[in-house]
Amino acid sequence: MEFYINMRTISSLSEFHRLLSIPPPLHPLVSVAMVSEIHATDSEVWKKFSTDFYTISLKNNIQSKIKYGQQYYDFDKGTMIFTAPKQIQFVEVNKTNTFNETDGTGYVLMFHADYLKKHPLQTTIKNYGFFSYAVNEALHLSEQEEKNIVELFQKIEKEYQHIDKHTQDIILSQMDLLLNYCNRFYERQFITRKAVNNDLLSKIEQLLNAYFNDAEQQRNGLITVEYLANKLNISANYLSDMLRSLTGQNAQQHIHNKIIEVAKEKLLSTNLSVSEIAYELGFEQPQSLNRLFKNKTKISPLKYRKSFN
Repeated sequence: MEFYINMRTISSLSEFHRLLSIPPPLHPLVSVAMVSEIHATDSEVWKKFSTDFYTISLKNNIQSKIKYGQQYYDFDKGTMIFTAPKQIQFVEVNKTNTFNETDGTGYVLMFHADYLKKHPLQTTIKNYGFFSYAVNEALHLSEQEEKNIVELFQKIEKEYQHIDKHTQDIILSQMDLLLNYCNRFYERQFITRKAVNNDLLSKIEQLLNAYFNDAEQQRNGLITVEYLANKLNISANYLSDMLRSLTGQNAQQHIHNKIIEVAKEKLLSTNLSVSEIAYELGFEQPQSLNRLFKNKTKISPLKYRKSFN
């Protein structure tokens, strides 16, 4: 029997600090906490919760487990995870239902979206796909990379302790640098895991072939990035960023390329009309296939067929 768990939304940094049993934040919209000082209260909150702010965590040797769906992740040396507002999170507690991180070290940076207003980071932060990665797609740092990140956490913490007219600009510049570093480190991680990612590329091709060979599947509509990600047990954003780093094209572009490949095959090997091919591929409207085909090949499906007759 399954029981429904109410989700708690943690709306402020003050509330989050209180739940983590750490002193109130010195600034209402940005804060840095040391993991070694966190002693989270034994609360139903951690079973299912979200926040109204961003968090960037660098943690080592944590005993608690974070859970996303059925996936678990144990923090190890130099591990970073990123969460955006409204993301659903779970923490599975240890030690007789208490969640205590005193065995771990590291930092947690928290900042409200309002803190970014009127700064370029308000727009650019949405371009960082890692805020939508699952926890098992965390960033693993080298010793030097971790040192760079720790220095930025410490600078941000020091800066908001004496607020003046320059404080916000300085902190946001440091946040921007932090995110740029993390972007670089993720690209490095995609490269160092190339063997694993090449295996994913092979699985993606197999999934695409299987989908377009299954008439029943195609009746459900066009294949989506989410479909591939779910089959591969990774997040859609991670899938797209991984593919872009390896091939220069994201997941949606890979799907479109496969659609064009299959459409070309059907145009040359069958007498099906363009409309019939469109419906077989999962398009709701034939015009959608025409637009995509012309965008990719610079000619219409009919002209492509005629060019081989």
